[in-house]
Amino acid sequence: MAPRSGDAWARALAALRASPAAFVARVGAEALAAELLSELRSERLSEAAKVSLLAAILEFPTHLWPDPAGAEAAASTLLDILALLPPRPGPLRRPLLLAATSVLAACGALGPSSAASARLLPLLLLVAGGRAGGPEQRALQATACECLRELESCCPGLLAGQLGLLRTLQDAPGTQAHRLLFVLALRNALAAIARAGPGAQAGLQGLLAARSDWGEGQAWDWGLEAPLGQRPGPWDWSLVGEDVWDWATPPSQGADWPPALDLGPPEARELRAVVSQLLDASYLLTPPAQARTLQQLSQVLRAVRGQPPALLKPQLVRLLGTARVSLLHAVLALKDAFGEALFTAQDEALLLRRLVGAAQHPALPPPARLFYLHCLLHFPENWPLGAAGEEAAPVLLTPGLAAGLLPSLLQEPPDLLARLHLLCLLCGEELGADGPRDCPGTGAQALAYLQELLAGLRQGAAQPGAPRTAATLCFRACYLAARCLAGHPGALARLTEGLAKLYLARPCLAPHFVDLLEQAGAALAEPLGKALQQVAVAGAGGTQALRWHLQILTKVAGDQPMGPTLDFLWAALRQPGDWAWEQALLGACRALLRGRGPSGAVPGDLANLLQELARGLQDPDSRDRARLYYSLFTHLSGPKLGSALGPARSTPMLCSSLVEENEGFASALTVQEARAPLQLRRVPQRAQQAPVLLGLTVEASEVLYSLELRFRVLGPHYGPLEAVRVPCLRPGAPPKLLLLALEPRRPYPALLDISVLYATPGGLTCYAQLPSLPVAFADLFLPLLPPSPERSLPGAFQELWASCLPEGVESCMWGPWGGRALEALVAKHWEPFVVSATPPTRYQVAIRLPPSSQLLLQVEAAGEEGARVALRTDDWAILPLAGEYLRGLGAAA
Repeated sequence: MAPRSGDAWARALAALRASPAAFVARVGAEALAAELLSELRSERLSEAAKVSLLAAILEFPTHLWPDPAGAEAAASTLLDILALLPPRPGPLRRPLLLAATSVLAACGALGPSSAASARLLPLLLLVAGGRAGGPEQRALQATACECLRELESCCPGLLAGQLGLLRTLQDAPGTQAHRLLFVLALRNALAAIARAGPGAQAGLQGLLAARSDWGEGQAWDWGLEAPLGQRPGPWDWSLVGEDVWDWATPPSQGADWPPALDLGPPEARELRAVVSQLLDASYLLTPPAQARTLQQLSQVLRAVRGQPPALLKPQLVRLLGTARVSLLHAVLALKDAFGEALFTAQDEALLLRRLVGAAQHPALPPPARLFYLHCLLHFPENWPLGAAGEEAAPVLLTPGLAAGLLPSLLQEPPDLLARLHLLCLLCGEELGADGPRDCPGTGAQALAYLQELLAGLRQGAAQPGAPRTAATLCFRACYLAARCLAGHPGALARLTEGLAKLYLARPCLAPHFVDLLEQAGAALAEPLGKALQQVAVAGAGGTQALRWHLQILTKVAGDQPMGPTLDFLWAALRQPGDWAWEQALLGACRALLRGRGPSGAVPGDLANLLQELARGLQDPDSRDRARLYYSLFTHLSGPKLGSALGPARSTPMLCSSLVEENEGFASALTVQEARAPLQLRRVPQRAQQAPVLLGLTVEASEVLYSLELRFRVLGPHYGPLEAVRVPCLRPGAPPKLLLLALEPRRPYPALLDISVLYATPGGLTCYAQLPSLPVAFADLFLPLLPPSPERSLPGAFQELWASCLPEGVESCMWGPWGGRALEALVAKHWEPFVVSATPPTRYQVAIRLPPSSQLLLQVEAAGEEGARVALRTDDWAILPLAGEYLRGLGAAA
């Protein structure tokens, strides 16, 4: 094959990053790896192109060399290329070191029998310990330290024999990368000595002894080859272990830590001196590096028995007033690790007040405020009142102190949920205490505010056409309230009543209710299930809501009285429906059968209902299923029936080859549920006349045949969509373009549920659920019909503008589109809908929203500050959606 050019390599690497497995399978891992190494050795490509090839090796080493032997040879080749570089600064040295390290570490080739490891480790130590002058040398030193840290993380204890050298490097050159490397090596060395047992503990002082006879103070050698007399001997692998300890979690919470290490007095003094030296110099590091150093040094102190945490006190005094998020997180980690041994009650109160103040500071960005709220929710207390692992608000966080953290409907959802979570915890504690109820800030007032907030969220979710985000936010808030107030029946009764009213108003939220019933505890699930059954059997919402009622009854009918559910199913049987409707009816019957008591006392109407279903259903599969349920019902007792219809607890062992053959034959004839090896992407479509077209591209990572893509718009506001059939998809082929014609009954955003049925080359038929795709408000935009030829366009727009009132509604807002930004906005989003324009200051936009609504915009520039947008519509229900759409454009400006 002819060598690739630079552009050809750029295209090939782009295809590799888009789908690594498919690209490597098509080209061949061995051929691609050989070609990459050959191009790195040649002089044909530029250095920039070689850097891009090395970046691909860094990203996909396991795809290129799946076996350790191939990775060993590749790392040796990369080191040979590094040794052949001319002795001058260049852009290839750092990527070559990183690539060789990544190949050895990721592909399992690092070890004492690896010749490439024996070459790479001394080379990295030589580069890290040399005397650096210019920025290129310092950058190369930092890269070598990063490579050593990566290797030490993969093989804990690898650098234990080099602690003396690494300690010497703290003074010269003493960069941040050297300090981070030494701290990691020290922590892992202590764990390795503890794992090795008492026989190795006497060697800690020897490991920490300074070594200055190799590489220290040498002039920089760009050849990267140590003099023969200064090359180290065979690498010591005796302390390397395969255990990767869970250092992030303390042993008190069940983490796997190495056994505590007992040191003699001289070694303990030496260790304290080393830790003190590192702590005293930590202020020179960047905040993230300081946080990592403090965390790992605290683990060093905890890994050695008898080491006092007071060594950390000077750093704690310095960091209690920090405004850096990473450093504050490190302080909280220290508090969680040492508690009252390091933090006094005054320290705890100060830290808590700082968190409360920062969580409501208006100058901080939302992610930072959210971080502080989560720190309050998981605050490590010195003396928590509850049991270990129990969720509770900090003891010192009183309702008065948290008054500024009350949630509001105007806040962003993450901020609102975190504040609401904190309020729920405070309400649970205040209601649990027998304190006065009439004092300001006590539990009764906090609970009243919480109930008002939850009522507001339910009201927002109950609005017709409310976005999915409003419903999701409401149910997440209700889940938090139910979890925190599980021990307070009065509060749960109010919550249950409100949720029942929400379902009465919008039965289409049934999937959210099912999820809430599964996640909430029995304290809420039992009364809520009873209330939902009462609403469902009453038939609220008419025939449009029957399928939602069946979904609810399938979840709750087994635990509730069966008479009302049976009456509802008899009434629902008279309604015509498709296969999905019949399966929903049978699902509710299955729930009744599983809920049959041990005495077998079930109303006789259930048997009659099953017989009627077996005779009257249209689909043969549904009739067979009804007959099966009837046979099980009439021949099995209650416990056996519940076990037969329940989920399988284990896979039965096959007792004969005939059964095994039949099982395989049945699986070949059954639709298998699998993860789809294909991907759908949205493709923008230029707005034209009706219908609304949604563009999708589909591509597969393996060969698929006879695909049937099924689309369903969730909610009642869209007509049904026809399935799309694709004969064949192959990896690497151009993406297949699909155009879906949407039929909106109302111009509301929605979610597109997608599933696929396909055949594999092995003859199996598979079914998969694909990720849902959103249908945004702007996806429904169509241009209005052009006016008649005798009218001017501005005149036609004014007629449309006047016709919207008085039946319609109007509003106005300001947008941050000053100067050329307004012209760019119109060209990008509204060009097909512009009726009249006076660029770049005035635009008249007319948008049709199917089936019969219209949205008119008059946009006028107001200097460089922004633009005024006046809007009118003949459909008041889309005004909030239009406002949200315009605010989104403004936020993206």
